[in-house]
Amino acid sequence: MAADCAYGDQDSFRAGLPFVMTLKPRHGTWAYGPDVHTPVDAARLLAWRDPEHPGDWSRIERTFRDGHIATWWAAEARLGWWGPDGNVRLVVATADPANLPAKATWYLATDLPRPGSPRVTESPYPPAALAEIVRIYGLRHWVEQSYKQVKDELGWADFQVRSDTVIRRHQTLVNCAFSFCWNTWFAPPPPPPPPSPARHPDGPDLLSDPLERGRTRTPAAPTGLLAPGTSGRPWLADALGHAATLLAGMVDETPPRRTPRTDQHRRHRQTS
Repeated sequence: MAADCAYGDQDSFRAGLPFVMTLKPRHGTWAYGPDVHTPVDAARLLAWRDPEHPGDWSRIERTFRDGHIATWWAAEARLGWWGPDGNVRLVVATADPANLPAKATWYLATDLPRPGSPRVTESPYPPAALAEIVRIYGLRHWVEQSYKQVKDELGWADFQVRSDTVIRRHQTLVNCAFSFCWNTWFAPPPPPPPPSPARHPDGPDLLSDPLERGRTRTPAAPTGLLAPGTSGRPWLADALGHAATLLAGMVDETPPRRTPRTDQHRRHRQTS
C-alpha cells in the first residue's frame, strides 16, 4: 500500500499491512533528548559530500512515463526505533541530498525488510531495496491522478471523521453501493409485460392547421426507444444501441413546412 502523509502519520493505519507511506518532515517521534525527533533531522545526519562521494546515499534512477530519466538519491535513516533492520524503516529520497528541497524530498516509512536484513526470514513480506521503495511510492502519484475524479464522483472524500477505522467503514459502504449499482447496470431486470392498448377518442388528432401547430397529442414512442425496467426502477435509454429506431422515427414524421422568419416577414411588408 502506498499512501501520503495523511495516512503515514496514522500509526494504527499502518498496522498489519505491507506499506510504503510518506511522513511529514516534522512528524514528531519519541526519542531521548540528544537524539533526533523528526525525519528531516534524521536526514540531515546522513553523510553527503558530492555525487562522486555520496557517503550514506545511493543513486536512484527514476524513469518517468514520458521516457525521461531523473537522478535521485536515497538512504536509510534512523529515527527513534525506526532503522534499516527495525520493524519500520525510514527511507529518505531526494533530488538534492545537500539541501533536501521540500518539493523534491520524500520521507518514507515502510515495513518491507531490507535485503540482507535479519528480518527477511521472519517477515511475511518480500525484501525491497531502496530503488524498489522509491518506485513503489512513485506509483502513488499516478494513482492519485487517475482516481481523483472517480473518488470525487463516488464520494470517497465526503466524510467528516477523525479515525482511520471510520474512514475504512465509509469507503467500504461506498464500494458496496458502487458494486451493487455496477452489477445492476449489467444485469437489468426482465422487462415488464406489455401494457394493454389504450383507447383513444374517435376523431382527427390534428388541428385545423396541422402544418403550423402540429398534433394535439404526442404519439407513443416506439418500443425500441424505451429503457427496460418499471417506473419504480428507471433505466437510462441506450440511444446508441437504438440509433436505427431513432432515425426511423424521425423519417416517419412528416416534416413541417418552414415558417417564414421575422426578417422575411419584414421584407414582404417592405415590398408590398
